[in-house]
Amino acid sequence: MLAVILGIGLGGLFIQIGSMLVGKSRIAAGQREAERLITNAKTESDQIVRAAQLDGRAERERLMEEFKKESAQVRSELKDVEKRLTKREDNLDSKLDTLTTKERHLEKAEGDLEARVVKVGAAEQKAAELVERRGAELVRVSGMTPEEGKRELLSALESQLVHESGQLVARILGEARENAVAKAREITLTAIQRYAADNTCEATVSTVDIPSDDLKGRVIGREGRNIRAFEKATGVDVIVDDTPGVIVVSSFDPVRRAVAYQTLVKLIQDGRIHPGRIEEVAEQTRKEVEHEVVERGKRAALEANVAGLDRKLVDLLGRLHYRTSYGQNVLQHSMEVAYLCQVMADELGLDGRLARRCGLLHDIGKAVDHEIEGGHPQIGADICRRLKEREEVINAVAGHHGDVESTSPYTPLVMAADAISAARPGGRRDSLERYIQRLEQLEGIATAHDGVKQAYAIQAGRELRVIVDANRLDDNSAAMLARDIAHQVESEMTYPGEVKVTVLREMRAVEIAK
Repeated sequence: MLAVILGIGLGGLFIQIGSMLVGKSRIAAGQREAERLITNAKTESDQIVRAAQLDGRAERERLMEEFKKESAQVRSELKDVEKRLTKREDNLDSKLDTLTTKERHLEKAEGDLEARVVKVGAAEQKAAELVERRGAELVRVSGMTPEEGKRELLSALESQLVHESGQLVARILGEARENAVAKAREITLTAIQRYAADNTCEATVSTVDIPSDDLKGRVIGREGRNIRAFEKATGVDVIVDDTPGVIVVSSFDPVRRAVAYQTLVKLIQDGRIHPGRIEEVAEQTRKEVEHEVVERGKRAALEANVAGLDRKLVDLLGRLHYRTSYGQNVLQHSMEVAYLCQVMADELGLDGRLARRCGLLHDIGKAVDHEIEGGHPQIGADICRRLKEREEVINAVAGHHGDVESTSPYTPLVMAADAISAARPGGRRDSLERYIQRLEQLEGIATAHDGVKQAYAIQAGRELRVIVDANRLDDNSAAMLARDIAHQVESEMTYPGEVKVTVLREMRAVEIAK
């Protein structure tokens, strides 16, 4: 046991001695490593210092080089600026010299102008004195006062101006015709060609055919009671005379006449003619005609493509179907005018819908002109105004015969379309008596003017040929005469279409050689 303890103690001593020896060895090795590291660090630091010194010298040299380049560039720019400033200074000196020279010239010109003003003033004064002396001399020589001379001069100028005004009117009218006739003819022909209408329109008939004269007695009735009941129920006059096979129905109201006509036809076909039956058939026929009036008005507005018409206007349009003018159905005429107005408005770049409306309503006053006093243009315009139609429509209705001034381009279109529809072949018919009266009135208007020798209405009153005395009227006066006659015809006559006035002046010199 003791030996073991002794062994353990010796082992511990040896271990301690070995640890001391190992520690000293490690310390010595650490010192040597530290010395080596210090040496290496000094060496590396010396190398870094030397490298930094070299880099510093290179950077300094580079910066010096850049500084030299920038300095050289700045010096170059400064030299350029100096050159420009020098050149500008030279230009300013040159302009100053030029302005100085111009100022001297202006001063010289101003002096010359003042001298000329003085000379002109003296010349004007001398001229005024000369004119005054000349005037006094003219008064002495002519024996006329200045006022008399002025009157004489004005009289001569007036005669000359009358002559020149005739020339001016002829020239202006000629140029206007050259420029406008071709375009107007093109538009008018286009409108006519694009509208194909029948040559004749339906005419309202006021005579009723009867199969035998025995029915006349039945229509009259015992002591005339049937005919009195018929006239009372229909509001028309019935004329039964010796004319075989017809009974005449007369009334200013076309709708009443239509009711009476259809009533009488039904009674004759039925054969039962007595007061009770007459009143029954007349009332039934009146309702049918009133319904037909509204339907015809609606169809007319639909065919003319005119929307938004008042119920009263539709009714009046339907009534126009029973109204004729020179044998032309007024409703059919109104529809023709509406279509022609649209075609011409489209050609001129205007509103075709508004033109159709103006054309369709232009004769609306004829539906009630037998009930209201006044001309149908004014009656129609009043109706359209009460029913809140547009101002263009009102003016077209009131002015399509030239009764009022045109305030919109649609009024002349309606006037032209109205003339086209009325003047086309088969459009209207006139009685021989009225035809002759119109021709005589045309010739009378022409022969009433001074210098007219003869006048002839030709081409069914479409042209008026006027022959004048060549010794009393010259060419310019003839042109003025044609214009005056045309204006008088427009203001005093009513006619379909237009009337061409042609003034003929001929100078003949005849000598006989013996």
